Amino acid sequence: MSTFHPALPVTERDQPRTVTGVIERVISEVPAARTHAVSDAAAAAEQLARTAAQKAALLSGSLALPPGPLGMLTVLPDIYLIWKVQRQMVADIFALHGRTAELTGTHMLFCLFRHLASQVLRDVAVRTGERVLIQQLSAGALKGVLGTIGTGVTRRLLGETAGRWVPLAGAAAVGAYAYWDTLQVAKTARRLLEATSTEPPARTPRVRAPRT
Repeated sequence: MSTFHPALPVTERDQPRTVTGVIERVISEVPAARTHAVSDAAAAAEQLARTAAQKAALLSGSLALPPGPLGMLTVLPDIYLIWKVQRQMVADIFALHGRTAELTGTHMLFCLFRHLASQVLRDVAVRTGERVLIQQLSAGALKGVLGTIGTGVTRRLLGETAGRWVPLAGAAAVGAYAYWDTLQVAKTARRLLEATSTEPPARTPRVRAPRT
């Protein structure tokens, strides 16, 4: 199991670059799925999402318990571990739908951050008729997207770190956010699978009026 050890202390000026590096590391590897295709993928994905959200909340809340400066040191490892949980969840959701082969780093980037940076990622998912196509970003475009997302995440972290000076209340708030955030990632993954499905949408049968 890989671990993340950021160079500490990380100054406020250097933090966006550090966060961007963490994001790049997270999306650079698509983990092997721990699930397989099932007949009722929607129900299985919903249960899986809630389990992952609970795991993320417990993990994040626990890391936020140490007070003061010690708690501040857990911020970057915290988000890295949470993103790993979410990354595995996305891979498992794709597998439940039998679509593991389609999952790329760009899909992962979109699923993890669509709810936080919709405008930044608007060019990644392109609608073509009734379907959505995920565009693979060039190195330059990816760098720009990662930098923008990293800056946005850093702003959230700077606000979140204040709560770590109040151990119990801060940990509860951090855990609740991790729970919500993970459910949003799952929702994006499921909607993306629906939008990129090659199967034609089900049509409501037309009912003919009886002849009189």
